[in-house]
Amino acid sequence: MWLRWMPWRFVVSWFARSRGFIDPIHLLGRLRSFSQPSEVAEPVELVRAGVIFHARGLINSRAIQHNLDWIWPHWVERQFDPRDVAFVPRAFSITHVNLTHRNWTAVGQPDWDWLPIVDPAGLVTPILDRWSIDAWLLPDGGEPLFPSKEKQIDQRLELEPAVHVRTRTGDAARTLDALVQVVGPEGSGDAPVCRVQVRGWAQQGGYLAISLRPANPEGVAFIHDIAYDERDHVLRVNNDESVHLDVPPDRVLMSHYRAGDVRLLLPDGPEGQRVKCDVGLATAAVLFRVEPGEDREVTLGVPLAESAHTEPEATRPGTLVTGRRTAWSDALAGTCELAVPDERMQFHYDAAVRSLVLHAPGEVYPGPYTYRRFWFRDAAFILEAMLAAGLPERVHRCLELFPERQGPRGYFRSQEGEWDSNGAALWIMHRYCELTGRLLSDALVRAVDKGARWIENKRLADTLDAPHAGLMPAGFSAEHLGPNDFYYWDDFWSVAGLRSAAALLRSHGGDAAHAQRFEAVADRLMTAVDRSLERSAEIRRHPGIPASPYRRMDAGAIGSLAAGYPLGVWEPEDSRLLATIEFLMDNCRVRGGFFQDMIHSGINAYLTLHMAQVLLRVGDPRQVELVEAVAELASPTGQWPEAIHPHTLGGCMGDGQHIWAAAEWVLMMRSWFVREQGDALVLGQGLPAAWLEAEAGVARVARPMRLGPTPTRYGAVTVTVAPGPEGVEVTWEAAWRGRPPRVALRLAGCERGEVDGQAGRATLRRVRRGAGAGRQV
Repeated sequence: MWLRWMPWRFVVSWFARSRGFIDPIHLLGRLRSFSQPSEVAEPVELVRAGVIFHARGLINSRAIQHNLDWIWPHWVERQFDPRDVAFVPRAFSITHVNLTHRNWTAVGQPDWDWLPIVDPAGLVTPILDRWSIDAWLLPDGGEPLFPSKEKQIDQRLELEPAVHVRTRTGDAARTLDALVQVVGPEGSGDAPVCRVQVRGWAQQGGYLAISLRPANPEGVAFIHDIAYDERDHVLRVNNDESVHLDVPPDRVLMSHYRAGDVRLLLPDGPEGQRVKCDVGLATAAVLFRVEPGEDREVTLGVPLAESAHTEPEATRPGTLVTGRRTAWSDALAGTCELAVPDERMQFHYDAAVRSLVLHAPGEVYPGPYTYRRFWFRDAAFILEAMLAAGLPERVHRCLELFPERQGPRGYFRSQEGEWDSNGAALWIMHRYCELTGRLLSDALVRAVDKGARWIENKRLADTLDAPHAGLMPAGFSAEHLGPNDFYYWDDFWSVAGLRSAAALLRSHGGDAAHAQRFEAVADRLMTAVDRSLERSAEIRRHPGIPASPYRRMDAGAIGSLAAGYPLGVWEPEDSRLLATIEFLMDNCRVRGGFFQDMIHSGINAYLTLHMAQVLLRVGDPRQVELVEAVAELASPTGQWPEAIHPHTLGGCMGDGQHIWAAAEWVLMMRSWFVREQGDALVLGQGLPAAWLEAEAGVARVARPMRLGPTPTRYGAVTVTVAPGPEGVEVTWEAAWRGRPPRVALRLAGCERGEVDGQAGRATLRRVRRGAGAGRQV
């Protein structure tokens, strides 16, 4: 009991000062002075992830810069090269982390919770956060081909017959081609296999090398033991994992840290069957002879279920890891299809739908590596995109897991201190019911009632004499908005959640008094927001909406757009919303996309699309510029990292394949064709004017633009837009639930139309330029 009364703060401060260190208590106080007081300074989950991330970075600082004669992953080769635009000075950097090329692409199979990743140069990391496999070519004459050192790399994501990544490097004298996919289970096996097929060619002949690397796209990944089983042609790694070769190699070489990288022994060094390394930087290479001018192909497979390290967070209780095989054709059956004349945008959509499927084995993940865990915030957007794409069953099974993450007081917890999570959970459950016409289970209805009561109880008192009176508490919220504060983002999501809960209780025969009370609380919370904005006007000195009542206008204001998109708790034409978007357009764009100064310090694809959605709702044609900028920023495999470096155009923060970004692309393409606004369906408003021009229209009549079927609150709809010489024909096929809605036709450069949804067809005449070519509200 005496420990409770120990003056720890005094002891810690005295101990630090007595040895000449800065007082940590005083330092923490200084740090907290930059944020608003809150019950959770920072979610322990993020602290844990940050410690692990920088622990890796600390190891990188000891292992990499003193061993630059090794072959390292592509990001290291670029970031440590003083002649490269990606170069990052290291003098005062305690940890060395990937800040310039955080790009990778996952491969996998539907309903399997294994997601190997491939980096931009073809480095394969089969097992989450473990070692990697690299392919090299060693010609008999001329320079070796190490893909990670190459600047010109041809990489693409191929979607048929299954998702796979192909990487090509080389020149006229030597080439490497690698294809990575997940296959199986094969034979009697009950788990999938990461299959890597490598083909090498050298004009003068040489060796194709397959090397085990103690590194991955984040840095060092320890290998302590490698053994080669000559009988089965298998390399065993750390006694846990294995790499199976389809043919025996011609030579096997191994090395440990003290002897240097195995590349220093190639191709004629001493052979070995086993190596152990106490440092954890063992390397190996198996060599296959390439005859002059002839292809040599080798296939290797890594069983994905044999290691205990495959499941650090992926198989939490409740996650569906069924082990069954779902064919891609079955997983995609009935999904919403897109047909547009821009092949790049078309590919991004098709790739995004497959990314959504891959990252939804039960719960949904916003990434295959750094973010391979669940957040309610990300899930709300990802699940809505899955609904739009026609994947309701996958959405349903994720929603059914929500109660397992709800505390006894009703808090939907993905990490502590995020006060938007309840609003996000309630909103997406309501959206599911709206778009599918289905009802929730009794367990979910109970969770809805508890979740709304949590928001009601969490809200601050209206009687406080402060700009944050009546708002949600200060918290970490969407961590890209800045330090702990009273974020309007939390308030808008809470308002939407309360209104969603009220609607759900009414539609499910729940407690009518609770439903009425939740609506009243939502109204009071919105009144508190209005009052807060009035009281904080002197601080921000701008008609827009800052991140919080205590912030001036800055990039954090992006979060306040939630009032317009996706939540619609304010009308699209609200002057405060429009002032915010104008501020962001004028002050927060780089390379045409939204640049987030807070935390991310990069161009953010999904937040750029939030801006585009807000502009779309008021018929502002600048939304097309934003969408085209996002399309330009995609990786060659059609993916977006969470934040994009403005110079290297590689990832500089977060996961290298961000599924929230993929979700927003799906939602943006849907909004271009069809979206709900008020009591109407708006068709075609987002389509670029260039796609509808008369000059190109004749050629497109035979191949019209199309999206569907996609669910709406009125029923599933397929929209077809066919430009012709006299005008643009819009048709829609629908399975209405009840009476057809009003359909508003808002195509760029065309007359406006209002028809009954039963009509199914309308032809719009073009208007001359300047006569209605501005906003279409």
